[in-house]
This record gives sequence, C-alpha cells and structure tokens, in this order.
Amino acid sequence: MNTRLLKWVALLVLLALVAAGAWRAWSARQAQQEALALATAGRQQTVVELAATDVARAQRHQLTQGLPISGSLKAVNSALVKARAAGELQGLAVREGDRVQAGQVIARIESTEYAARVRQVQEQADAAKAQIDIAQRQWNNNKALVDQGFISRTALDTSLNNLNAAQANHQAALAAVEVARKSLDDTVVRAPIAGFVAQRLAQPGERVGVEARIVEIVDLSRLELEATLSAADSLAVRVGQEAQLQVEGKPEPVRARVARINPSAQPGSRSVLAYLAIEAPAGLRQGLFAQGTLHTGEVRAIAVPLAAVRTDKPAPYVQVVANDVVAHRTVEPGARGAVGTETMVAVTGLNEGALVLRSSVGPLREGTPVRFTGGHPHPSPLPQAGEGASPPAAAPRP
Repeated sequence: MNTRLLKWVALLVLLALVAAGAWRAWSARQAQQEALALATAGRQQTVVELAATDVARAQRHQLTQGLPISGSLKAVNSALVKARAAGELQGLAVREGDRVQAGQVIARIESTEYAARVRQVQEQADAAKAQIDIAQRQWNNNKALVDQGFISRTALDTSLNNLNAAQANHQAALAAVEVARKSLDDTVVRAPIAGFVAQRLAQPGERVGVEARIVEIVDLSRLELEATLSAADSLAVRVGQEAQLQVEGKPEPVRARVARINPSAQPGSRSVLAYLAIEAPAGLRQGLFAQGTLHTGEVRAIAVPLAAVRTDKPAPYVQVVANDVVAHRTVEPGARGAVGTETMVAVTGLNEGALVLRSSVGPLREGTPVRFTGGHPHPSPLPQAGEGASPPAAAPRP
C-alpha cells in the first residue's frame, strides 16, 4: 500500500515539474517575440529626414528632345600638297603652324633638267617652222611651173603634201613645248588654298618622286563635326537643326548646325553620317573632340528627372512622398529632353504635382515615414523652356 502511494506521489511531482518547465519555456518565447516585435516596430517607425532639395515636383515641361552626338572636328577645306615633278626638293621653309596664302610658293623642285628640256623642244619647234618655210617655197615654185606647163600636176600634189606634213610637225613640236613648260612649272610647289600648315612631310634636299606628299594645309575658318547616327536616329535629323557642343578644352558651349546629311548609309554598320557646321570656329583646332546634343524637336508633358526613375523592379517606378510616407508609383517613361541643364523624362501614371524623390536619396521601402527639415517643402522652380516649376535636388539627411 505504501509503495503504491509513493509511486503516485512521484508521478504527480514529475508531472508538476514538466508543466512548470513548459510554462517557463512558453513565457520566455513570448517575451522574445514581444521584444522582436517592439524592435521591428521601432525600426519601422524610424523617420527619414529630407530637405526640400531632395524632391522634385512632377510638372508639365517643354522638353527639348535631342540626340547625343560626338566626334572630332575637321576642316571643311584641307589640301595635301604633293610633288607633281620628280627631283630634289629645294626652298621648303614653311613649318607646322605657319600661315600660307592661296598660290603662295612654298617650295621648288630642282629645275635644271626641266629647263633644258624646254629649250630642247623649243629648238625642235623652230626647226619644224623652218621646214614649213622650205615646203611653202617648194609648193609656190611648183605651182608656178604647173601653171606654165613645165611640170606635171603630180609634182605639185607632192609638194603640197610635204607642206602639210611640215605644218603638222610644227604643231606637234609646239605641243611638246607646252608639255615641257608645264613640267617646268610643276617644279614650283604652290599652296592650293589659304590656311595653316598642319604637317610637313618632306625635308629640303630630299629627293621626291611624283605624288610624294610635301605638306598638309588646313583652313580653320570653316570647321565641321562628322557625327555618326544610327539608322533609326537619322530619321529625325534635318538640315538646319541646331546642336550644343562641348569641345575639349573649351569651357563655353559651341553652337553648330546640320549642314548636310550623307544620302547613303555606311556599309556594314548601316549608320548615317551627318555633318554639322561650327558657327564660331575661332580658336578651335582640327582634331579636337566634341560631344553634345542635337536638338530634334520639343514636346510638352508631365516630366520628372531622368535619374529619379528607378529600374530595380520589373517595371520602372518612382518614389513619391504621399501623406508623409514613401510610396512607389509605377510609371511608363516616354520622351527625354533637357529642361535647363537637367535631363528630364516624360512619364505616364503619375499625377501632376507629385513630390518625387531624387536619385540622391537612394531606395526607400514603401511606407517609410519621412519629414522635411524646416517644414513641408516649397521648392523653387527649375529653369525651363516653357512654364511650370519643379524643385531641385539635394542629398538625404538620415
């Protein structure tokens, strides 16, 4: 009897200990969950401070659309002066950077042999002229004899043929004189255009052959940019459209205008070349790199800064401030354009006047509370081509 009672007492004690352990474990887990919930709630309630310059207001803007272009400046007029006669190069005094005028003598080819050739063919022409005189007198004499009946008509015809042959020989000799004089004149190397010497490709005393390059001359009064456009972009380009270029080493922007468009696409790449005339080339040099935007048109639409459109989700979206919390709004980007110095993009799916977080703020979760330092923002309008205002951007203050 006592043994059975002891067993029941031991069983009850064991059950009490198990129940006490289970209750303590459940209490500890509940406390841990409450602490975690409080910590999460505390983090969720962290308020992000923003400045008025951290947002931009979605407004209607007159967007200036354009195509990015780049390339090197080239002189419209340039000339590679080559030797037109073979011989020793003499008198080449111009160097890189020297200014030359059209027709200016810049070098000579040693001309002794060419001058002697002119004298030789001139003497041959004089001899041919003397043969004409002889043949003419022979024909005159034979004609008189034929008229008197002393010789036959055949002799007169022979003297006439001799006269014609002498005249033809004289004409050939005169042509040879012209060729020789042309060769002598080719020994004088002249500048074909006015401009500056860009390269000196030969040295005095060097023996050069025909077509040997001597100097390169460029005319810096007219410069142009050769821009390569894709087939799709070229459809919007027209002669007369303006562009703003930033030339390497020049702080001020340079204006250019489309002067002509190549009617044929380039083989292989199918790209199209457009040539933009620089309006104020003073101080610029051939070969400088330039890049900028070619203005192709204007469109008026609700726009936001291009950098504010985020793409880290399947669909593009912007972060907006609504009721002092962050919300994500899916948008469909459209035409891009410049408003002042900032690149903007037209969007659909966003109400006009919405406060959009700029890219400098970084990504924030939906529902994150925010507040503005100094009260609700009243940003100053962006410079633009049309009416409407938009706030500038600034860095976040967490």
